[in-house]
Amino acid sequence: MEYTDLGYAAFDADHHYYEPRDAFTRHLPNGMERRTMQWATIDGKERLLVGGRINRFIPNPLFDPVARPGCLDDYFRGKIAGDDIRAAFGALEPIHPGYRNPTARVSQLDAQHVERCFVFPTLGVGMEEALIGDVEACHVAFHSFNQWLLDDWSFDFDGRLLSAPYITLMDPAAAAAELDWVIDNGARVIVMRSGPIHTASGPKSPGDPMFDPFWARVAEAGIVAAYHSGNAGYSAFLEHWGEHEEMQAFKYDPFHQLIGGHRPIHDTIGALICHGVFSRHPGARVATIESGSDWIEPLARFLKKSYAQRPSAFAHDPVEQLRSHVWVSPYYEDDLAQVKEVLGIDQMLFGSDYPHAEGLADPCSFVQDLEGFTDAEIRAIMRDNGLALINATSA
Repeated sequence: MEYTDLGYAAFDADHHYYEPRDAFTRHLPNGMERRTMQWATIDGKERLLVGGRINRFIPNPLFDPVARPGCLDDYFRGKIAGDDIRAAFGALEPIHPGYRNPTARVSQLDAQHVERCFVFPTLGVGMEEALIGDVEACHVAFHSFNQWLLDDWSFDFDGRLLSAPYITLMDPAAAAAELDWVIDNGARVIVMRSGPIHTASGPKSPGDPMFDPFWARVAEAGIVAAYHSGNAGYSAFLEHWGEHEEMQAFKYDPFHQLIGGHRPIHDTIGALICHGVFSRHPGARVATIESGSDWIEPLARFLKKSYAQRPSAFAHDPVEQLRSHVWVSPYYEDDLAQVKEVLGIDQMLFGSDYPHAEGLADPCSFVQDLEGFTDAEIRAIMRDNGLALINATSA
């Protein structure tokens, strides 16, 4: 395929790998399998068990064969209906080496005119919810996962692939220790899930002072704390509306989407601001990835009104904190002009979600949705803002 050439190499804030079978289990301590992750053959099919239960976050957790990159593009742009989601996916294909091998992925980046990218989990972003209630098991599982990631991808491969180890905050001390470990091993970005934190003492905001040692280290190290979409646990709120169902990727229900679509990231960024994280840790930088941008305008509008009504409730202007501490990778089908107006051009990141079905088969074709933006603004979104976020130099 012929890939879009911008005339300069892009910084893509949203690439993914597809985890192999042993991503969570390779480094698990003996005896922890039942409390964390294990594979079992049930009715003739390989099933992933998490915390002793079949996990359905991803319907195809072995990923081979796998969906073609960008095959759901027309669906997400609203050009075709997806009542038959299997038909929308079309034929699956054998997994490409670049989805599991960093050297092969760099070759893909070269062809795609992408200089560097953040690389995120596919399966991993949906696992924390299944382990709430067993804090020790959750931290053991994700340390095992991060050890696998370091083995197979490293956290910074050749300055090109910045892979994000996963951090859970359930145990604040363990989270701070894990953060130190990934930083010592070269991590430039970490990934977390949005939503409240389920600690041993009950649900907490990520802005609770109990997490200050973690955020202080994030700020001190200059590492990017990324919130990526996944299973944020918001299906629990459906019980209050008489419904309950575990989250399954690509299973659509309009009311479930209303509750769990943009609310987790809206509430999480709001919590970080309202609970003072950026006031106490002015060096902290947060990026929201694959969480869209429709939530930005209502959050900014609320913060502006709230600050006008009760300025004493905030240590600093909350809208300015949103515009200076938070970077956003919007969906290509979002109102990108509104994102620029509310958040500012310098906080916008290009993300293709490659090689996922809902992403772009040609990553830099994102530029086609930047109609009305100047050349300088386009370069900022497609390259310079990402480099600035990781404190790299633009050529």
